[in-house]
Amino acid sequence: MECSTEIARRRVPIAVVSPFLDRRHGTERCVVEQIERLADDYEIHLYSSEVQDVDLSKIIWHRVPRLPGPHLLAFCWWVFANHWCRWWDRRLRKLDCDVVFSPGINCLDADVIAVHIVFAEFYRQTHQELALEANPVRMWPWLIHRKLLYRLAISLEKKIYTRNEIPLAVISRKMEQDLLRCLDRSDNISLIYHAVDVDHLNPVRCRGLRAEARRTLQLRDDAFVILIVGNDWKKKGLPCLVEAVASLRNPNLWILVRGQDGSSSCRDLFRKHGLENRLRILPQVAQIESYYAATDLYVGPSLEDSFAFPPLEAMACGIPAIVSSQMGVSEIISDGVDGFILKDPRDSSRLAELIRLLYGNAALRQRIGEAAARTACEYTWERNARQLNQLIQDVVRRKSCESDARLNPRNAAAVLPGKLG
Repeated sequence: MECSTEIARRRVPIAVVSPFLDRRHGTERCVVEQIERLADDYEIHLYSSEVQDVDLSKIIWHRVPRLPGPHLLAFCWWVFANHWCRWWDRRLRKLDCDVVFSPGINCLDADVIAVHIVFAEFYRQTHQELALEANPVRMWPWLIHRKLLYRLAISLEKKIYTRNEIPLAVISRKMEQDLLRCLDRSDNISLIYHAVDVDHLNPVRCRGLRAEARRTLQLRDDAFVILIVGNDWKKKGLPCLVEAVASLRNPNLWILVRGQDGSSSCRDLFRKHGLENRLRILPQVAQIESYYAATDLYVGPSLEDSFAFPPLEAMACGIPAIVSSQMGVSEIISDGVDGFILKDPRDSSRLAELIRLLYGNAALRQRIGEAAARTACEYTWERNARQLNQLIQDVVRRKSCESDARLNPRNAAAVLPGKLG
């Protein structure tokens, strides 16, 4: 009990390690939402190269030098640089954080890790699409770089995630299965689903934004708009969506794509199916709700996705969503009740059937959308941060008791039963 009392008397310093943070990318947005809430209970020291959209009045930012260049080299530098910066602060500034929290494989000494993707599983699912022989020669440099980056990530996963003493927070049960299948890891894992800000993303607000949003995007009144959000278009299933819409031959169906990709092969696919005039690649905006407001249906036929924010955000806005079974977000959806689940993410025929069904039935769209909004309201950031806080508290308590045991060896057996004695 003594170690717990000591914890309560002080604000525990925590190091948060992430290459960059903002609210425009999924993993990074999750970390921002979490640490802004944890800052009320902990002294947060953020080690990052770039920070945007973060309330730094409650968080101490330690800027880590950045190396420009290819992602592979930049990431190798990042792993070294964040270790060096934290070592420097420990030695010269006497800043010794009790807990190191990392979203993913950002460092080798994390005490708590939030896993947002298992690269070993992702590569298993997508390696055929990355094969050189399956792509034009002009894509080979990009593909080789991407393969090397994934190989490095997989090596780090094997080194870090297989250490059972490090608690992992996963964002879906699918990820639990991925860890077991790829890394034989099944112990010390906690499930913490992603969340959504229902104060900004809700049906009432989106209805108020709809007319202006569609006018800005120059969409006709009779246009049935399908939205897909995410980078790495092949992984997100954009080819399947394009094939499904093209097969329906309905001039009222439009596709909005919010994301970026270094590949031009999908643009070739747009031209092949004659959808250039009914497909828009949207610019990045600070407030994405305007895109949801313009949308009638969200589609996410991802080949592999641990969870993904956009489907849940669309649901919060009252928009029906079709997601693949390979997305962790499918775990919170009841098929046919508050959304639809595409069992095979490559089945463009089945996806076309679901799009046709929702296009032709406004009452069904409304019913599914209303149920989707109710489901999304259950997943708040307060709930998410509370669950992560519990995990961190467990680690702080364990480390404090281990420290007490080292200082008081006579009491070690009582403090750490099963480890000594």
